[in-house]
Amino acid sequence: MNQQSAARLHVGIEQLGLILDSPTERRLLDYLALLSKWNRVYNLTAIREESEMVSQHLLDSLAVLPHLNRCGIHKLVDVGSGGGLPGIPLAISAPEIKVALIESSQKKASFLQQAKIELNLPNLSVHCIRVQDFRTNDLFDCVISRAFSSLKDFVLQSSHLLAVGGCLLAMKGIYPGAEIADLPPGWQLRRNMPLAVPELGAQRNLIVIEKA
Repeated sequence: MNQQSAARLHVGIEQLGLILDSPTERRLLDYLALLSKWNRVYNLTAIREESEMVSQHLLDSLAVLPHLNRCGIHKLVDVGSGGGLPGIPLAISAPEIKVALIESSQKKASFLQQAKIELNLPNLSVHCIRVQDFRTNDLFDCVISRAFSSLKDFVLQSSHLLAVGGCLLAMKGIYPGAEIADLPPGWQLRRNMPLAVPELGAQRNLIVIEKA
């Protein structure tokens, strides 16, 4: 990753109101370089330009971190993680949060495991399994997804991973009014948080869902 990308990332982090040290910023760029390298073979993301990856991958993922901090999240699972978004940037930037990645594709899960090793992320775990089949006694404060599915499917497939009092966080583009109206019985919108992602002109919303 070039100096221009490093500068843009640094400015974007400041605009998000985050304070990250230089080694953390370097690790974020190392992750992006790894993603770009593996993407040539494994098709991890449709975005291939470095200039777009900084805003659409790193800053987009980091935009949820202030909300996680305010909610006191300690254990998080990223379902349908794909290339590790938003889970890996969050694990790098918040080492105090225990982050699990669930990805059913063996190729993508192999990349996630390699990223964990190369980036030295002891707070990160990788699980190659369908989210609806994943079972654990160690439940999570928060289940997060980025472009994973409809809100209804998100609830039906992943709510069994939530600890009591936990919440589901769906990263969406435009406000999904129809999907919210179609939430399964017993689930409700707690709140919607519009996200201002630096350099990104598109709409972003963080949908918070909880048990009614």
